[in-house]
Amino acid sequence: MAQSLCVDPFQGLADDLLYLNPLDHLVAAQGFEMTRYADDFVVQCRSQEEAEAAMEEIKQWAQENGLTIHPAKTRIVDERQKGGFDFLGYHFERAMKWPRQKSLDKFKDTIRHRKRRTQGKSLGEVIDCLTPTMRGWFEYFKHSHWNVFPGIDVWGRMRLRSILRKHQGKKGRGRGSDHQRWPKVCFDALGFFSLEKAHRVLLQSR
Repeated sequence: MAQSLCVDPFQGLADDLLYLNPLDHLVAAQGFEMTRYADDFVVQCRSQEEAEAAMEEIKQWAQENGLTIHPAKTRIVDERQKGGFDFLGYHFERAMKWPRQKSLDKFKDTIRHRKRRTQGKSLGEVIDCLTPTMRGWFEYFKHSHWNVFPGIDVWGRMRLRSILRKHQGKKGRGRGSDHQRWPKVCFDALGFFSLEKAHRVLLQSR
């Protein structure tokens, strides 16, 4: 379905989100397919005309119930084209999806924070500390396009090489000859959770 109506969120919404249940039934009765989480939702449509009709139905319902749809965050997009939209941590574009930039930045900040808490520990202990975070993040974003994961693995190993450099009294990020000094197999042997490998295993299991 090419056209999507993205709504996020309502202004003046009551705390009780059960208030939106009638909207779910209205949209379904009109033959539209809606995915909603709290007051954030996407309506999947087959054409521009259908998306515009869905927009009018929802605007009318909102007005009748004393709500206002956020004008800056509600739009009709063609998900086959460049630009796309964000929804529940993912970015959807050109029939693909991947973590939105804020989701990726938050993940990296969490890894940095956990790494700081492991100062003075061995590399194996650091990897053990980071693994639950990386595994949990993968479980949520495992439906992303495959090319997301290799780059994050590279970034993760760079952070680990930086720790090893610090152990040797050096500064800066792991780079250059550090890749030969501490290759991927070094981290794999210590249990590094590779997102790329986890995604490959997931595809094979399917």
